[in-house]
Amino acid sequence: MTLAWVALAATAFATAASASQSTEILRPTGGLSQRVCDSLYEPIALTQASDGRYLLLDRRAHTVYAVDRTGARLTKVLEAGMQKGEVLQPAALSLAPDNAYAISDAPFGQERIQVFNGAGSQIRAFLRPGLTTPRLTMGPLILNGVGSLQFTGTSFFINAPESGALISELDLSGDPVRQFGTLRATGHEGDRNVHLALNIGLALPGRDGSVTFVFQTGTPQFRKYDATGTLVFERHIEGSQLDPYLHLLPTVWPTRKIGDGTYPVVPPTVRTAALDVNGNLWVSLVAPYTYVYDTRGDRLRTVQFDGTGGAAPSSLSFSRATGRALVLPGCYEYDVK
Repeated sequence: MTLAWVALAATAFATAASASQSTEILRPTGGLSQRVCDSLYEPIALTQASDGRYLLLDRRAHTVYAVDRTGARLTKVLEAGMQKGEVLQPAALSLAPDNAYAISDAPFGQERIQVFNGAGSQIRAFLRPGLTTPRLTMGPLILNGVGSLQFTGTSFFINAPESGALISELDLSGDPVRQFGTLRATGHEGDRNVHLALNIGLALPGRDGSVTFVFQTGTPQFRKYDATGTLVFERHIEGSQLDPYLHLLPTVWPTRKIGDGTYPVVPPTVRTAALDVNGNLWVSLVAPYTYVYDTRGDRLRTVQFDGTGGAAPSSLSFSRATGRALVLPGCYEYDVK
């Protein structure tokens, strides 16, 4: 039912947007070689360090790869396994400004975060307390918990609404530093699981210490918090492409039994989001449209990424070497200036 809803919403989006003349089509200007892309099973994250080296996370292969700056030579960095320095059921890869990177996975039924320096040596590893709770997924993607991991080099930002806050910041040992961001009103406060599912999203730290939170379920919107965790503004994500979606937005959801509990299956409305090198926010919807907002929350552009087979990005990041957008599927680079 979830996949059917996503397909229906995407069709409606495409139909409504076909008459729009304001959508920019971005075409690839580079990327990884076709041979490298074809060798992957289920890539869910692609980043590029300041030295030009790419990092790839392949979920189905339980593997992290490095790719040379030409995009042609693939090397295994982390392989499948439950021990430190190995990966099992990975959910996210996040690259810090100093080229250190964090990997989140779930061995032993627990969420784990491992940190490696730019040379590939492990410098941190810890398990988060408690067993892994049910996560919002879309295909191979885990969208909350450690699946929402963002690493700054000095701390981690995750979305764990069950804590009572939208954003949790953890130190390098995994201990909570602070929690901030009030859960939004959903109209489903009486059903805790639905209420939490409608407060799932991505916490994106900016260079100035601010954090932008993008809701990935329910009514599309985002909030910006300053370095102290104080709300600066909240914006609804609106546009002609969204009108059909608003009519299709579910009010009831099917449930799924997981372990001893039953949880609602709430489809995402936002696939991914990222801040570019200028601090602008890029929000990719379930339909193949990406809205771009400036640091004040005003919309700048509506874009489509050509070359992805008509799909919206499942992974979006910005190269520390070139400032270009890196997009999955397709392993493409785009000049976004």
